[in-house]
Amino acid sequence: MSDLDRRTVLRGAAAAAGGAVLGGPFLGFVNRDTAAAHGSQRAPLVDTVADLRDGKVRLHVPAGFHYRSFHDTEAPVVLDDGTALPGRHDGMGAFRDRGDDVVLVRNHEVNNPGPAFGPRTPYDAQARGGTTTVHVSRTGEVRRAYTSINGTMMNCSGGRMPWGSWVTCEETVNGPDVGPDFTNASNVPLTQPHGFVFEVPVRGEASGEPITAAGRFTHEAVAYDPHSGYLYLTEDSFEFPSGFYRYKPRRDPMKLGYLDNRGRLQMLAVRKRPNIHLEGNQRRGDTYDVKWVDIDDPAPRFPYTPGETAPTTNDDATVYVPKQGWEQGAAYFSRLEGAVYDDGVIYFTSTQGGGEAETELGPHATGGYGNGSGQIWAYYPKHQVLRAIYQSPGPDTLDFPDNVTTSPRGTLVVCEDNTNDNYLRGLTRQGELFDIALNRLTSSTGTSRFNDEFAGSTFSPDGHTLFVNIQAGAGMTFAIWGDWRKIGV
Repeated sequence: MSDLDRRTVLRGAAAAAGGAVLGGPFLGFVNRDTAAAHGSQRAPLVDTVADLRDGKVRLHVPAGFHYRSFHDTEAPVVLDDGTALPGRHDGMGAFRDRGDDVVLVRNHEVNNPGPAFGPRTPYDAQARGGTTTVHVSRTGEVRRAYTSINGTMMNCSGGRMPWGSWVTCEETVNGPDVGPDFTNASNVPLTQPHGFVFEVPVRGEASGEPITAAGRFTHEAVAYDPHSGYLYLTEDSFEFPSGFYRYKPRRDPMKLGYLDNRGRLQMLAVRKRPNIHLEGNQRRGDTYDVKWVDIDDPAPRFPYTPGETAPTTNDDATVYVPKQGWEQGAAYFSRLEGAVYDDGVIYFTSTQGGGEAETELGPHATGGYGNGSGQIWAYYPKHQVLRAIYQSPGPDTLDFPDNVTTSPRGTLVVCEDNTNDNYLRGLTRQGELFDIALNRLTSSTGTSRFNDEFAGSTFSPDGHTLFVNIQAGAGMTFAIWGDWRKIGV
């Protein structure tokens, strides 16, 4: 969820290291100070490149690059199946289509009860989130689009599965069995519990059934390791510590073609360092040997009387699953968001990691849990080792890293989610941080939208196009292309 939106709501409410020898990517990663980070970018961004949709300048991009926006919900958009497209475009995965075309499966992070969008039978008729599927050219021309799952809630990020599915994640624990969240909106109208992951096939129908064994918590993203068969899941718990999880399906989804709901959920802990505060300041290359602790009750349902506000508070429901891990020594992180698998490594972001470690476990209602400008972590499944590969020295360098993907050449592409200028940043294997794009949106009335966050970065399967969303009420999607190799992406 947008940090600006969450903080606005919450403030308003408040006012009324074991080592291992590792090879692979980012081995020589080094932090950069503010001046170096901005002074070493490979190609200065150009402020005159127009959106090929209508000739307006919406992004600053490197010289020689082009972009086209589509599905701009500042005005109503109706899809081919009659869906009135919701905003809040968030996590997204790209898959191969016919010829050079691309299939995008895109989340819509919509909160609070209300009628489900789209013509499909919803999981919950009173939940307004879900995913839409878009068939698009490499240069952003929409072929067709439709609802692919609906009746879910706060679909934040997710992950692309190699057998041909997108796993979409609910960043909430709302339900009729849980009291109101930070918005104070009643959950009584909801008909189903939320806080799960759902599988959305690129081809064929989504079942609309949650993978409950993968946990009911404030999910953010998921990355699949084809060697171990684990799905690695991040938790974005704004007010409380977050955990890093893994889910092992009972049967191999690469053979089965889908995820089963009979696996085991576990949470990361650091060996000999129970309940270590990893949200605190990390030195470059800090490395930890890890273990995994079982979550025995991953999908709780709480007692309630239909038509009445549930006695279980949202805070209690939020910590129910992670608390099972904390009691066994699981590690504390700050707001784990984007995750991606690449070349034997799981990369994931900690949006407010770094800075002084927290001393209270929560709730941290207005500022969120974590005092830094962001961290990027690498987990090596083969070695069961966790390494801090980047920590932002301050908001002028990298401010609140969120969704993340990798280019075909291994550069990390990081979406910023802050309250000022928002960038797409590149992070090379040599440790160089540089700018890829800058948000320069304005509304139809001329109001600045520079603080609308980037989300859902994903490359087309051939590496030609970077697709990315603007996550806002008036969301939209961009296709960006150019000579990626020339700028080091």
